[in-house]
Amino acid sequence: MAPGLNWLDIAIKPGRPMTDDIDPPPISKLTRSKQRWAREGRFLTGKTARPDDQRLPPGQHLTRDWPTLDLGLTPKISRERWRLDVYGAVENPIHWDWAQFTAQPQTKFTSDIHCVTTWSRYDNQWEGLATRDLLSACRPRDDARYVVLHSHDGYTTNLALEDFAAEDALLAHAWTGAPLEVEHGGPVRLVVPHLYFWKSAKWLQRIEFLAEDAPGYWEVRGYHNRGDPWAEQRYSGD
Repeated sequence: MAPGLNWLDIAIKPGRPMTDDIDPPPISKLTRSKQRWAREGRFLTGKTARPDDQRLPPGQHLTRDWPTLDLGLTPKISRERWRLDVYGAVENPIHWDWAQFTAQPQTKFTSDIHCVTTWSRYDNQWEGLATRDLLSACRPRDDARYVVLHSHDGYTTNLALEDFAAEDALLAHAWTGAPLEVEHGGPVRLVVPHLYFWKSAKWLQRIEFLAEDAPGYWEVRGYHNRGDPWAEQRYSGD
């Protein structure tokens, strides 16, 4: 990777030229803190990602419940047995147990859920490891463009690196101030609020970085490869 560039330049600005003349100032502790405040919306109240009249994607209806959908298996993985492997096109492969995972920077986000089965739930309070902090730890290689999530029940789903690196995406272990329940993907699940929720893999086990796309469980069974709710990208023909 060219000096002065990092994974964030690639993930968010894929068309940016790779040059050697970028010389950013040193990253101070204050800079890192202020970047985190910006991601979390610190000091703001009532923050939502979109105006109220645009908040509910087309074809969706609101629910106060949190319906559970899965492949018919509910793997029960204790925190003592849980492990996370991050590998593939990365400079620093990661193999964390629960203590190592929770020792990483912890972030709180409030975001909405939009399920492809047409229900949405507002104002879900999450806590976990921001995907951007994970990316800083594993350092994707220059050729990394896609991420595949592998779950304990055999489920997989794929995301473009820029979607995985969204500012409010995280590996969540808590919801509304309590540990994430097993039926909702605990101990740890991905949360990517700007995509349909099948992209937010439950019971997370492995994260694989790839140069080429590798469609996951639902993507090879007729679902859209990206899944943008506001574009109604439910199925492969949408």
